[in-house]
Amino acid sequence: MTSSAKWNKIVVVAATLLILALVNWAIWAKERHLTEGEVVYLTLAPVDPRSLMQGDYMALNFEIANRIQDALYARRLDDGEIRAADGHVVVHLDERRVARFQRLGAESDSLDDDEMRLRYRVRNGRVRFATDAFFFQEGHAERYEPARYGRFRVNERGEPLLVSLHDDELEKLGEVER
Repeated sequence: MTSSAKWNKIVVVAATLLILALVNWAIWAKERHLTEGEVVYLTLAPVDPRSLMQGDYMALNFEIANRIQDALYARRLDDGEIRAADGHVVVHLDERRVARFQRLGAESDSLDDDEMRLRYRVRNGRVRFATDAFFFQEGHAERYEPARYGRFRVNERGEPLLVSLHDDELEKLGEVER
C-alpha cells in the first residue's frame, strides 16, 4: 500500500468518525430538547380544507403565525420596508400553557413570568413554527380530525419542536385506548 493510499484511508476514517460524532450530537440535542424543553400549546388555524388531510399527514397552520404575519405587514407599512426575516415573538401563556400573541420581540427583550419567547421562520412569505405538517400512520386520519392545538417543547433559545396534537380539552390525539 502506498503512502497516498494510507493517507486516503486515514482521511476517510477520520471523516466518517467526524460525521458520526456530529450526527450523534444532533440526536442528543433533539432528545434533550424533547425532554427538557418547556411545554407550550399553539392553537391551530384553519388551512385549505382540500389539503387538511392528504394521505398520511395533516397540513398545519397556527393562529399565532397569522397574528405574526399581520404584525409584520403592519410593520412594513410603518417602516416602508419589506423585510421577510426570521425572528422572535413574545407570547402570553395562560393557566393551561396555551400561547397568545403579545408582540413581536427580540432575543434581548425582558419577559414577564407568564411570557415566553418563540422563534419563528419566514419561508416563501409565510410564518412557520418548526413544521407545517404532522405525519401519522396511514389510515389513522380520523384520530386527528379533532385537533385544535399543537403541543411543543421550547428550548432556551425559543426554538419550538412539535411533539403531538391535542383536542379542545388538551387531550393527546392519536393514541389507541386499550
